[in-house]
Amino acid sequence: MAITVQNFIKFANFYNQMAMMMSAICVEKGGIAQENYVGRFFAADTLEFVAEYGRRLMANNPKSVSADVAAVIKKFEEQYKKVQNLTTPTQRPIYEMTLEEFERVMNI
Repeated sequence: MAITVQNFIKFANFYNQMAMMMSAICVEKGGIAQENYVGRFFAADTLEFVAEYGRRLMANNPKSVSADVAAVIKKFEEQYKKVQNLTTPTQRPIYEMTLEEFERVMNI
């Protein structure tokens, strides 16, 4: 798949729709905090993908990216930095975690 502005917009829209749905689910389940929602790891992984795609888009085709799209890419990168510790590739499996690590991941 070619790295294009159109594809980035599709991925960004998908992430935004998913975040809205996740928020609605959290409200529907009694107002649980999003940081306690079980789907937060998938959301963080998806955000990582969108941010990395945007970074590659800027690196490969900086002239084809408008200022508006560049601002959105920057916004996603900033959001990802806030949840970077939730992404699954950097974490060990639960059975290898210490109790402290598990409690931190699960927000206990």
